[in-house]
Amino acid sequence: MPFILLDKSDAKKAITILFDKYPHSKYYLNFNTPIDLLVAAILSAQTKDEVVNSSTVNLFKKYKTAEDYASSNPSDLSKYVGKINFSGNKINNIIKACKILVEKYDGKVPRDMGSLTELPGIGRKTANTILINAYGITEGIPVDTWVIKLSKRIGLSKNDGPEDIERDLMGFVDKTYWGKIAYVFKAHGKAICQSKIPICSECVLNKLCPKNDVQKSK
Repeated sequence: MPFILLDKSDAKKAITILFDKYPHSKYYLNFNTPIDLLVAAILSAQTKDEVVNSSTVNLFKKYKTAEDYASSNPSDLSKYVGKINFSGNKINNIIKACKILVEKYDGKVPRDMGSLTELPGIGRKTANTILINAYGITEGIPVDTWVIKLSKRIGLSKNDGPEDIERDLMGFVDKTYWGKIAYVFKAHGKAICQSKIPICSECVLNKLCPKNDVQKSK
């Protein structure tokens, strides 16, 4: 079947309905400080939230500042996060990023997109996540796996690339929604719009959603 893109009016309506359905959606990784968040966000790529949160409980008790991470070595950090997918690369990125923070930013996590995306292991999605959750700064929309999947399925964007999808969403989604949209999408994805077989019969968007690429549903 041909891909169906919702018009802006219906797209806005779909977003409003989802926000009304999941009003308590929030960021899913545990952290106390901006440096905690930076580390957790780097660790979270292609890893379940629960695995990251269980691994960082003791990590954050020992490592509290950029200086702590910058002066550590991979074997130190591996004791805490070794079970996380691709932990070796992520550990190296954490150490390198924190060395830059110490050298260039007095050990502080930057508050702007350009500086964040220059750090190892930090792409635009992660930078958006840090700005929104650590500082309350909304420059864009974090586009993760769920945002990509649901944006296409619901007909909010026909693009595949995260930055293209982000640009599409920013074109019609009210900025007050940007900070939470990824978490609302994730809540809906896990509850209803599941990866393989969505539960369309119970979906609040059932009559509005074009169900792009849905081969079978419940």
